[in-house]
Amino acid sequence: MQISDKDFTRLYTHVKSHFGVNLEKKKTLIEGRLSNYIISEGFNSFTEYIDDVFADRSGGKMNTLMTKLTTNYTYFMREEVHYKFMQEVALPYWTSHLRDRDLRIWSAGCASGEEAYTTAMVLREWFGPKIRDWDATVLATDISVRVLEMAKAGIYPEEHFEHLPKTWKLKYFDKIGEEKYKIKDVLAKSVHYGQFNLMGNFSRFKKKFHIIFCRNVMIYFDPPTKQALAKKYHDALELGGYLFIGLSETLSGIQGDFQQVAPSIYRRVK
Repeated sequence: MQISDKDFTRLYTHVKSHFGVNLEKKKTLIEGRLSNYIISEGFNSFTEYIDDVFADRSGGKMNTLMTKLTTNYTYFMREEVHYKFMQEVALPYWTSHLRDRDLRIWSAGCASGEEAYTTAMVLREWFGPKIRDWDATVLATDISVRVLEMAKAGIYPEEHFEHLPKTWKLKYFDKIGEEKYKIKDVLAKSVHYGQFNLMGNFSRFKKKFHIIFCRNVMIYFDPPTKQALAKKYHDALELGGYLFIGLSETLSGIQGDFQQVAPSIYRRVK
């Protein structure tokens, strides 16, 4: 199924203005990810489907559309180098500087939860029994209600565990089917999920973060939106806080008081 130039323009214009996601050069992606779904829902054209989405005052149908257009395949321990840096550099620094033992970590654009749960596992493994003395709950947000529900359910297929240590898999998951596993309560309680649009107001966060993960999210944004979001992340971090972005991403050309300390890892220095 093909999308007309008119429908393509009104769709990407709406998505850009409301969500910051730039789909102006993603016509083929839109057709590829939505065509079968549109047909399965009984629509005869993109026009009928987009009209229906825009007419839905609840926002649920737009949420579904955004989920289908922006959710990428993910898995546990993705981009493992970030977790190694977290264990060897970020956590030693912050745990030696935080007298109140309130460690604040945000997984922004958490999708179906693998990143947030991996972060929580790293914390529990690094702290050991001492974690009970810390407030180290991970905040995980996404714009999509659907993927947040998947994350909260915490049920994952076998292939998502390929890069996770087997001992961690046994420790933090229960096998519930032939090739499916469910998160154990001890880890589920370590992550707090909430819906949040990155184009929204960051003032809802009353305290600044020590570590922020925003990986493989800014690939959907144009340079001005990246600049604005980088400024928001800078202001949301404590001085000395770390920002992790995707290994294929960069803040090169983005103005701001970040110091690159490793590939795709930045630190607030001012």
